[in-house]
Parts: sequence; C-alpha cells; structure tokens
Amino acid sequence: MKYVLVTGGVVSGLGKGVTASSIGLLLKACGLRVTSIKIDPYLNTDAGTMSPFEHGEVFVLDDGGEVDLDLGNYERFLDIKLTRDNNITTGKIYQYVIDKERRGDYLGKTVQVVPHITDAIQEWIERVAMIPVDGKEGPADVCVIELGGTIGDIESMPFIEALGQFSYRVGPGNFCLVHVSLVPVLNVVGEQKTKPTQHSVRGLRGLGLTPNILACRSTKALDDNVKGKLSQFCHVPAENIVTLYDVPNIWHVPLLLRDQKAHEAILKALNHQGVAREPDLIEWTARTKVCDMLHDLVKIAMVGKYIELKDSYLSVLKALLHASVGCRKKLVVEWVEAGHLEDITAKEDPDAYKAAWNRLKGSDGVLVPGGFGDRGVQGKILAAKYARENKVPFLGICLGMQIAVIEYARSVLGLENANSTEFDPETSNPCVIFMPEGSKTHMGGTMRLGSRRTYFKVPDCKSAKLYGNASFVDERHRHRYEVNPDMISKFEAAGLSFVGRDESGSRMEIVELPSHPYFIGAQFHPEFKSRPGNPSALFSGLIAASCGQLDSLLKSGHVGKPMANGISNGKATFKAQQNGNHHFKASNGSLNGVHCNGNGVHH
Repeated sequence: MKYVLVTGGVVSGLGKGVTASSIGLLLKACGLRVTSIKIDPYLNTDAGTMSPFEHGEVFVLDDGGEVDLDLGNYERFLDIKLTRDNNITTGKIYQYVIDKERRGDYLGKTVQVVPHITDAIQEWIERVAMIPVDGKEGPADVCVIELGGTIGDIESMPFIEALGQFSYRVGPGNFCLVHVSLVPVLNVVGEQKTKPTQHSVRGLRGLGLTPNILACRSTKALDDNVKGKLSQFCHVPAENIVTLYDVPNIWHVPLLLRDQKAHEAILKALNHQGVAREPDLIEWTARTKVCDMLHDLVKIAMVGKYIELKDSYLSVLKALLHASVGCRKKLVVEWVEAGHLEDITAKEDPDAYKAAWNRLKGSDGVLVPGGFGDRGVQGKILAAKYARENKVPFLGICLGMQIAVIEYARSVLGLENANSTEFDPETSNPCVIFMPEGSKTHMGGTMRLGSRRTYFKVPDCKSAKLYGNASFVDERHRHRYEVNPDMISKFEAAGLSFVGRDESGSRMEIVELPSHPYFIGAQFHPEFKSRPGNPSALFSGLIAASCGQLDSLLKSGHVGKPMANGISNGKATFKAQQNGNHHFKASNGSLNGVHCNGNGVHH
C-alpha cells in the first residue's frame, strides 16, 4: 500500500479536500486504484451533531456514517463508496483507546498519547486503507489521507506525531507528503509573498514531516523566481512546486495538477513510475469545458435557513450543477432565506420580504432542502404553496418533502392546524410524526441513517421514469420524522400520490402531485449519490422541468443511466447557446462554477 498525505498550512479553508480529491482522481486516471481517509482533529466522534453554520453540511454514507463534507468530494471525484471508518476523528480514536483500556487490553500499563493514541491512529489508517471502496475485490493501490486543520493546531499534534512515525515505518517509496499552503499577494506591493509558506514548512519539518510536494494556493500562477525562492528555503525541488490558482470551477483542479506534472512527482516519491500510465482525463476535460461554455441560464430558488454558509448545502449545490451541465444549462442559484418569506418579515423588514419573494418568483424552479428545527418553516411552506399553485417545478428533500405534505394538508384538505410533531407536539392533525424507532434522549447516530431501499408503487410516475423505470432504488437517508401513515388515504383521495415506499409499504419515501408539471418530494437525500458524470435522477428532473426539457429527457433513453454531459468519445457534442446577455465571471477564490444570487457574491 502506498500513502499520500495532504496537509495544510498558514490558514484554513485553502481547499485541502478538493486538492486531495483531485490527487486521487489524477492517480486513478493513471490506472491506479485509490481510496481516501479524512482525519478531523475535533473531539466529536462524528459530524452528526455539529451545526451546519460551524462545519458545513453533514455528508451521509451508505453505511449510515455521518461524516465531514470532504468525504463527499472524494466520492464525487473518485466515484467510490466510502465507509464511516474512512473518517477518523480525535473522538473516535480516544473512544477506541479508552474502550481497550477498560477491557484491560493494555495489561495495566499507563495509557498515554504516545505510544497508545499514536499507535491507534496508525493501526486505524492501515486497517481502513485495505477496505475496497470501488466495488472491486482486494485493497487499493494508493490511500490519499487528508489531515484537517492547519499545521500548528494543538488538537492535531497527536496525528502529526503518529503520521511522522507512520512515514518512517512504511519507509521511503511508500509515503508522499503534499503540503497545501497560501502564497498571498499584497495589493500594495503586488508581489507574491513566500514567507507564510516558509514558516509553515519550517513548522512541519520541526514536527517530523518533510513535504515532497508544495501545492501553493494563489490568485495566479507562481512566478519562476517565487518558485525558486520556495524551493531554496523549503527544501523542495522546483519541479515539485505546483500552483493551485483560482479557476472557474473545481473540476479544473485535477487538470491544473496534471498540466504541472504533479502525478509524475507523486509517482516518483511512491516509486510507482513503472506501474502507472499517463493520466487519461479526456472525459473529465471535455465535461469541464462544457461547464465553462454554458450561457443559457436556469434559475433555481434554494429556500433554506442556512444560506449564510453555502457549504451547508454543498452536496445539493453539486447535484444541481451536475444536472444543469447534463441539460446544457448554466446554473444560477437564487438564495432565499426562508424566514424572509413570512408575514412577520413583511412587517419588520419590508425590503427583505420583497427581495425574497422577487427572487422566488423570478426563478424557474424551487428547491426546499433538508434541515432541522422550526425556524423558517412557515416560509418553506409558503414556497411550496407558491410552486404548487403556480405550476413551478418543485423538489422537496427530507424536511422539504414533509413541508410539501403539511402545505397540502392545510391548503387542500382544509386542515389549518396540520403540522409536524417536530414543530407542534400537540397538533390535532399530525401529518408528520416521530419515527417509532427513534431516540428522544440521544442526538448522535440515532436517526434513520444510510442506504435504504425505496419501492415504486406507481410504475407510471415521473420519479420511476427518471430512475429508468426501475422497480426500486437505493438512496441515503438522514431523518427522525416521517409522514404519518394513518393520513395517507386522505392525501391520496385528495390527489397527492405517494409513489415510493419502503419495503413495509407503510413508510413514505417519494410523493408526487400527478396534476403538476413537476412536484416531487423525497424523504431520502438524492444529492449524496450524484456524480459529475451521472447526475441524480430527481435533480435532473428538476432542472429539465425548469427549462422545459422534461418530456424530452423522459423520452431520451438517458434517464436512469449515466449521462454523458455532452461528451462523446471525449469531445463536447453540443453547441453553446449564445444569448448575448449573460456571461460567467469567476471571482477570486471561486471554485464551484455555480453563480449564486441573493447575497451579492459569486459562489
């Protein structure tokens, strides 16, 4: 097994996750099998109880693991299925060691950070690296490890020590360290400054790790003299210093690494030059070019409560992007703060109220993503009502599906006080209820989590067609409330169709409004399995319906199959529509290729 470690220096948020994912993709393109591990130095055992405001979205895996959002990047880039053990946290390691100590496994020894914690970290890495994640038998060739945080953080010290020991244990030729650092440009001087990276590398070397490759984040490519300076003071060959400068979307990052021969430096450090081939990124390159050339816009209103931090909806954004590129449309996300749609905002802040409704009404489609808590619920209900009554394409995910059901109960069934027991435990018309198997005393890991099967009970529905006329589909879940099965007959008599259910037939998974052009709610999270080359079926349906392409999509034969995204034999097969009015301009640091309105920024 070969190991590539990605660390970060100077500041957080440099894009270590994207860099690690891109390295993995590049090595995979060279013909190697790749797996990934993310190390998070926080004490939480997993990301399940962490606020999206603090840590971004919680990514859910097939096995129900609630993990860091970077594992989502790994899965999307590498098209693999990771396990909960591919996310190591300080909490998991300490819990593992304490459990061993309680069992007496240490035979009375004093349990210490060194060697017991550091040994546990190394054992965990070696064990998990051997788990196949690409559907093939046997271990991968390379494991890409990302260490979260920044070099010098107190909480990451045990991991740095463990990884230093680990690099010595596995030996030269089996370990490559890529250090991601910042090379800022001071506006006053206009010069690329190397001192922060020098200090970061010096700190890393002082902790027992020596970088093989420097990946420098900057607004533009590094000047040759800057590379020379970094090489001299950081003891890294100039050819092993690559620039990750600002690009229109993150799909460019693997291409940046390839163009700067990063794969050659990594393979040389891993003594793998004779095994790997030149990277084959023809399809990836074509898809990236397609994304950059799109001009014809599709606007989707994202109605949520975490819109201040876009990473809260990272997988949803990615799924929208995958689907929009598949439909040859440039995605514009109109961020709508759910609370701003409510009547109370009309009184307290009329401008915010008017702006929110203008963004909602100016969109081609509406998406209400998952979430928890009652803040903004009334605004989400109003958004669902607007989409239903005005025949605007609508997709509700998890809570978004429950919101659509509540709205239908109130507006169509006439049950004015219909609600979820999450928001009103005493409601006389509980159309969404707490699941019997849930825990009301413990938060972490007690929801209905991971991959579950949904069976289509109505074969001739839109969602079944979008999934390629499948009889069932496996998607990932994360919820503790469900639609009340005792009210289903009332809803269906009034025209709402629960087309997808679990194996028991009593848990509602997909709801549709047959009389509507596209009004679908899913209890699961389809965004977690969306891939650049194979967009999520329900997201593809939303985008296609929003730009008038749903009928042609359903008839095309591409539904439920990996979409080519305009790629045939590695070449783009579409002609971009020019309307003369819109163009895409990436702001500094823009990595996603998604234009977002509502807060004055490009994302």
